[in-house]
Amino acid sequence: MNDGPTEVGVAEISDSYMREMLTRSRGYVAVILKKGPGYLQPGVEKLIWEHGRRNFSLRADKLLSIVCPVADDSDVRGVGIFDADADEVKRIMDGDPAVRAGVLTYEVHPCRSFPGDALGAGS
Repeated sequence: MNDGPTEVGVAEISDSYMREMLTRSRGYVAVILKKGPGYLQPGVEKLIWEHGRRNFSLRADKLLSIVCPVADDSDVRGVGIFDADADEVKRIMDGDPAVRAGVLTYEVHPCRSFPGDALGAGS
């Protein structure tokens, strides 16, 4: 650790700690959902509702670890972190009702995470 000044709320991390943590990281798959060509079609709300229901099912099956709907003005509609390999995630996403209807498109990005990474428990 370093004795110099630090940013408020930012812990000092040693090189040896970083090397140790990197050996313990594991793979996940990040999915970025975007508006598809059918995003403004009539009845889209019902498809998005069923997409959400499917997300809850994937969470219950421990395949979809983190679900983050995006509610800004961009074309990005959501981000998800899957505990599965990229081929399985593509198969899962290809079966999504909103993807099948062209309401949403997706990108798959294999990534890594560190031990203990998690969102805080909600109230």
